[in-house]
Amino acid sequence: MSAISGSGVSLWNPDRGTANDRFKTRCRSWFWGGLMMATAAHFTVFMFFPMLTAADLSFGVTELEAIELPPEVEIPPPPEAIQRPAVPVVAQAELEEDITIAPTTFEENPVEQLPAPPGDSALGLNDQPVFTPYTVAPELKDREAAAEIVRQAFPKTLMAAGIGGEVEVWAFIDEKGVVKNCQVQESSGYAGLDRAALKAVMQFSFLPALNYDRKVAVWVQMPIMFKVAR
Repeated sequence: MSAISGSGVSLWNPDRGTANDRFKTRCRSWFWGGLMMATAAHFTVFMFFPMLTAADLSFGVTELEAIELPPEVEIPPPPEAIQRPAVPVVAQAELEEDITIAPTTFEENPVEQLPAPPGDSALGLNDQPVFTPYTVAPELKDREAAAEIVRQAFPKTLMAAGIGGEVEVWAFIDEKGVVKNCQVQESSGYAGLDRAALKAVMQFSFLPALNYDRKVAVWVQMPIMFKVAR
């Protein structure tokens, strides 16, 4: 039996099968051949692949030392409750009905026996240390100059004898920053150092204290140190 096509005559052989059958046959042989090649390739890779080693991730263990705990603190028992005070007993007293206030007339209290009113001898603000309110404290204008004044006032005899000390001084500073008065609050134990401290403070110059925007006179406390060079 012959088949006729547009390009000519072709003969069909029933023993060779269809093209699909031939494709299936070739695919089976390709599959097994590829499987064998893949197996051989994997075997070659495993044989010649470099040896893999795990990294050293070990770590040391620090020994723990046992610490002896301090003995337990014994908490004392709470104090006993304080007994409530006894109810006060109101004393019974009888007042006489004819009690009167002592007379306060000039006839009963003559002027000659009354105390004299305070006069000009009363103490002023600059006579003794008193508190004056201020918002800004007075400040030395020149600390180096003040230190030099203290060095110059240091008695030479005491300096040569190696005697020094600290004198606490109260100083009264007026509205212009001038020291008007000073007193020894705490002595150094040496009269010469105390006098020298007062003499030095009287020469200091200050910026006056302020109470908000108004200059005020105040008493301030300051330590005066006389140091002996070693």
